Amino acid sequence: MINLVRCPSEEHTASEEASLRALESLMTEFFHNCTTNERKREIEELLNNFAQQIGAWRFCLYFLSSTRNDYVMMYSLTVFENLINKMWLGVPSQDKMEIRSCLPKLLLAHHKTLPYFIRNKLCKVIVDIGRQDWPMFYHDFFTNILQLIQSPVTTPLGLIMLKTTSEELACPREDLSVARKEELRKLLLDQVQTVLGLLTGILESIWDKHSVTAATPPPSPTSGESGDLLSSLLQSPSAAKLLNQPIPILDTESEYICSLALECLAHLFSWIPLSTSITPSLLTTIFHFARFGCDTRVRKMSSVNGSSQNSVLGQERGRLGVLAMSCINELMSKNCVPMEFEEYLLRMFQQTFYLLQKITKENNAHTVKSRLEELDERVLCWGRQAESYIEKFTDFLRLFVSVHLRRIESYSQFPVVEFLALLFKYTFHQPTHEGYFSCLDIWTLFLDYLTSKIKSRLADKEAVLNRYEDALVLLLTEVLNRIQFRYNQAQLEELDDETLDDDQQTEWQRYLRQSLEVVAKVMELLPTHAFSTLFPVLQDNLEVYLGLQQFVVTSGTGHRLNITAENDCRRLHCSLRDLSSLLQAVGRLAEYFIGDVFAARFNDALTVVERLVKVTLYGSQIKLYNIETAVPSVLKPDLIDVHAQSLAALQAYAHWLAQFYSEVHRQNPEQFISLVSTALEAITPLISSKVQEKLLLSACHLLVSLATTVRPVFLISIPAVQKVFNRITDTSAQRLPDKAQVLVCRALSNVLLLPWPNLPESEQQWAVRSTNHASLISALTREYRQLKSNAILPQRKVQLEDTKVIIHQTLSVLEDIVESISGESTKSRQICYQSLQESVQVSLALFPAFIHQSDVTDEMLSFFLTLFQGLRVQMGVPFTEQIIQTFLNMFTREQLAESILHEGSTGCRVVEKFLKILQVVVQEPGQVFKPFLPSVISLCMEQVYPIIAERSSPDVKAELFELLFRVLHHNWRYFFKSSVLASVQRGVAEEQMENEAQFSAIMQAFGQSFLQPDIHLFKQNLFYLETLNTKQKLYHKKIFRTTMLFQFVNVLLQVLVHKSHDLLQEEIGIATYNMASVDFDGFYSAFLPEFLASCDGVDSNQKNVLGRNFKMDRDLPSFTQNVHRLVNDLRYYRLCNDSLPPGTVKL
Repeated sequence: MINLVRCPSEEHTASEEASLRALESLMTEFFHNCTTNERKREIEELLNNFAQQIGAWRFCLYFLSSTRNDYVMMYSLTVFENLINKMWLGVPSQDKMEIRSCLPKLLLAHHKTLPYFIRNKLCKVIVDIGRQDWPMFYHDFFTNILQLIQSPVTTPLGLIMLKTTSEELACPREDLSVARKEELRKLLLDQVQTVLGLLTGILESIWDKHSVTAATPPPSPTSGESGDLLSSLLQSPSAAKLLNQPIPILDTESEYICSLALECLAHLFSWIPLSTSITPSLLTTIFHFARFGCDTRVRKMSSVNGSSQNSVLGQERGRLGVLAMSCINELMSKNCVPMEFEEYLLRMFQQTFYLLQKITKENNAHTVKSRLEELDERVLCWGRQAESYIEKFTDFLRLFVSVHLRRIESYSQFPVVEFLALLFKYTFHQPTHEGYFSCLDIWTLFLDYLTSKIKSRLADKEAVLNRYEDALVLLLTEVLNRIQFRYNQAQLEELDDETLDDDQQTEWQRYLRQSLEVVAKVMELLPTHAFSTLFPVLQDNLEVYLGLQQFVVTSGTGHRLNITAENDCRRLHCSLRDLSSLLQAVGRLAEYFIGDVFAARFNDALTVVERLVKVTLYGSQIKLYNIETAVPSVLKPDLIDVHAQSLAALQAYAHWLAQFYSEVHRQNPEQFISLVSTALEAITPLISSKVQEKLLLSACHLLVSLATTVRPVFLISIPAVQKVFNRITDTSAQRLPDKAQVLVCRALSNVLLLPWPNLPESEQQWAVRSTNHASLISALTREYRQLKSNAILPQRKVQLEDTKVIIHQTLSVLEDIVESISGESTKSRQICYQSLQESVQVSLALFPAFIHQSDVTDEMLSFFLTLFQGLRVQMGVPFTEQIIQTFLNMFTREQLAESILHEGSTGCRVVEKFLKILQVVVQEPGQVFKPFLPSVISLCMEQVYPIIAERSSPDVKAELFELLFRVLHHNWRYFFKSSVLASVQRGVAEEQMENEAQFSAIMQAFGQSFLQPDIHLFKQNLFYLETLNTKQKLYHKKIFRTTMLFQFVNVLLQVLVHKSHDLLQEEIGIATYNMASVDFDGFYSAFLPEFLASCDGVDSNQKNVLGRNFKMDRDLPSFTQNVHRLVNDLRYYRLCNDSLPPGTVKL
């Protein structure tokens, strides 16, 4: 029996007292570390059952006022929270009034003594009541909050209530109807002006009150505090004077109130629109507080006594600075700025740059870096705030450049160049790598802005560049210095060069890449300056490298580098690391020497390429990669890296060499021939299994680029290239590692297959090249072709492994050769297929023998897929048919099931590749492969689909549905025969339907896929249906319209209601519209009423409201809005109805 209690103040009964004691002991037991999980579950069930009882809240009210046990208080508040958010509709109005009256009284009586987390939870529970009942049943909810804020004793409590209200009411969760959400936002917006006025008043009065008593003398004019920039940044002297006032020293209570007020502002700014409610005086006040973060004097004052109390004060002040910057950044992140707000914005920038100037100002006591370090430390000081002032300030600068620079740059009174000077100082004094990366991102944004500005206003190009030239050259020089050990050794040695991040790069690689991106962007804007800055630095380091030859001595075991002094080794290490970075920089800039600017920048590029060719040859000739050194663990990797980077840098200039070749091939090509021949002399000694893989691969990639991009006619006749041919086709020579073997074979194949540039067809010497290519492929596939004779025989385990190796090595080379010429001329592909023909036939013969070895089948199907994609025309129809037929015969239902269900990921990959091959086949235009369509569809729908339909795993599904989509998309006439006569007779094309059963089965499968949890498959298939509708008018077809349309709409709406694919809300809304728009009349008159009638969990009155609220709009934005409203309100009603006590009668 539950005894009723009116309010905590009234007398309570023994039963409540006993309940409280029981609850306290249960809670203590629950959180005791000896309690078993089993017992915890029992206690949990007991507590849940208690909470579900009607009237349990009365006990909880008593518990709250009578206990000091935190667990009990937290439990009691959770009971209230559950009651208000889930069961409020069914609570009698008398009880609601009582709760609305008692909880605030409880809060007022105990807020000073309650632990902060209990107090905050109680505030949230009261705000939850407001969310449901204000203003109709709880009219003084908001006025109470305003009164709390205005009364000095309860100001902190009022601010906590205000922030909680902003969080819970401005962007409420989905447990409210759309109408109520809109009403709440409107109610809050009506209060904004009052609230902002109150918050401004609080902050101003605390500032003013403490400013008067600040005993610090004002800075003397000579201390340079006002700074020369200040006058240009702040137009009004009064503003400068205001910002130069000393910062007041606040007591702890004032500090706390200010931080609460700033937290409120930051949350309010996240959702209120920019408007004149945000007054200049409020902005100025926020900036005053932002100074707490960057004024080191505040910290000094707070630690005068050296007591821990004072150092905590200093941290709190830093916190005020961070909170003020959060407010500023919330305003900054809004892209939509009303005209009347632009002036405020300008004022904000001026004030923030005043702060930036303070942060980066050098004085005797502080270097800029030590000051930034100090401001960045604060993150360690307070557990509550996980960000430092510097991080906030960097966020501000990023928002300024990315969102507002274009708006502000046009103001004559805003000194952009001076701003860049401050940003420069700020960037290059960052105390951490992450901070520096963030600043480089800001420069990248600025450089992108500048580049697009110049492209859109070519006439002003010179004026714009002249304005920023000095800043850009400074930036370039400093970024280059930062990547060099010569200038920045201490910092660079801290960078990790071993652990890979999510982008598969180390910290050092990321540092270098981001720096080089900035260098490249400056190069795009100022090519001549950039080159004249970079090249001399490269030259200096090259001199050191090229000078190593004199220190090479011959020893008993080989060559040794005779540099042994520790200091010399360290200097050499730094110089080689720098050379490696600068070579990457020079490679990164290759794209700025080609195209329209080729002639203008020819001499610079030629200088670079000549140096690179010289360096690569030098490295290969004196074999620095094999040399003995005093510190092998350091210097040997350095020497290998420089050699590899010089080859990679030269490879980057392949497009420039190709353009050079096309310009000079008729007149004097000597210079060009010499460059290419020398480069090949540098490459060939490195193509050996004895060379380290990093270096070997760099050489192979360069060879591929020369053969593929440059394609000089004389390549084949160069002795160095013939040497590589002999090395690769010699079966006795040791095979290169897989990657290198594939690359070298690609290069040699391309030398013979790709048309020579600048020559007519008659001079291409196809006959000779074809013979040479056939013998190259024949040599590469000798062992593979011999497998055919004994493929049928059963193989022993050892023999089988050897066979697998041969298959893997051969097919990886052949697949790569086919892939690299798939986009080339018909002639190249013809020759390629002639050479490969026998190997392809061998592969087809071997396939059945290995059907149960999924790893081999996987490689074979990869090869066939590449053949189909690149050479299907050359293979000819009869052979292609033979291949497809072989596969269709091999992939029986049993074989598919074995692959998909029992062979794990490899088996699934095999089936996926088979389906990909069929995708290529069904896309082929013309009638050639049409006879295969019935068997392809039946394979999909009768064999593959039943195996995978019920599996939750996404394997194979994406490929299967892509194949079905391709079947429909490229073979529409297979299903819909359009008859001209019919359309003439009826005046409207009513198409004949063929193969209707297959079409329906495919559509059924698509519909089924929308009921599964895999979001990627859902997105893909929705896109396929939409594409078919755009291209083929799928939704308009009679069969779809009459038998499927509303089934699909129903499924999509159910998915929205269940929130299972929430990330795709927008796409689902648009697809629903596209389907409904085919038959709006049917949608509104038949489908919607039926859909609502079938909805369970809502009563007929609620269904009527849902129907009425769905307006009969026919435009996309309104329709999707209606859909989302319907979904939200349907969920809301269900939630309400679930929470009503059993047997409740609703009127």
